[in-house]
Amino acid sequence: MAQRFRGYLPVVVDVETGGFNNATDALLEIAAVIPGMDDRGLLYAEHTLFFRVEPFEGANIEPAALEFTGIKLDHPLRMAVSEEHALGEIFKSVRKSMKSAGCKRAILVGHNSHFDLGFVQAAAERCGIKRNPFHPFSSFDTATLAGLAYGQTVLAKACEAAGIEFDNREAHNARYDTEKTAELFFDIVNRWKSMGGWNDF
Repeated sequence: MAQRFRGYLPVVVDVETGGFNNATDALLEIAAVIPGMDDRGLLYAEHTLFFRVEPFEGANIEPAALEFTGIKLDHPLRMAVSEEHALGEIFKSVRKSMKSAGCKRAILVGHNSHFDLGFVQAAAERCGIKRNPFHPFSSFDTATLAGLAYGQTVLAKACEAAGIEFDNREAHNARYDTEKTAELFFDIVNRWKSMGGWNDF
């Protein structure tokens, strides 16, 4: 893994939020898929983490965002946790996987990844988390990669082009979107290798 991505562990992340401004708008859900690599050098989903998140004090939440995501903040089974708990558990798992893979840092993979990375970094700063394993500004964007590989930049359309099942009724849930983004990323990376675009190591 470390040799394939120049010492980085690619971790697929999706967030659902109360708006577009990571400084003022609430982080409401976060999920991460941590990859493994088999003995052929192919990526697969090793494990997934998912948390519903309590809005931080004073957070803005746009009604349109809740309507778009379908998140019900007052649902009795929501069982949300603090930003600090959610990020702490994800970061701890990422660091453990980095160590076992021999990687020096993690790099966020996302569909329009700058959005997800911005919310992760803003939340980590709010919580005063010092040991953030993610690169502060670099990321892998599956919208760009899918545009190259399949001529599609919308997640549902890119998955369809890649032969990955996608249920629009499940979309805009952080766990579902992260798992589908991971499938897409792994498909592109593994297909590139199978076409001879990456030497064995």
